[in-house]
Amino acid sequence: MNPKFLTLPAVLAAMVLLQGCTHVAAYQRGALAKPEMAWSPDHQDATLQKHIYFAKEASSGGAEAAGGGCGCN
Repeated sequence: MNPKFLTLPAVLAAMVLLQGCTHVAAYQRGALAKPEMAWSPDHQDATLQKHIYFAKEASSGGAEAAGGGCGCN
């Protein structure tokens, strides 16, 4: 395979991956820190959903809710 054909996909992949990297000015950080900009604005609902997920998966860890897969906590 010709190396010329490999450089174009590599450059395109780098452009796609790096387009989300940007500098956020100090006056813009206030808008980004609003609760509605969070992945899950409702913290209690997100904690409950994580607890249910880890209880059904029979595993624990990585979440705020403690316990195993039995659901007896």
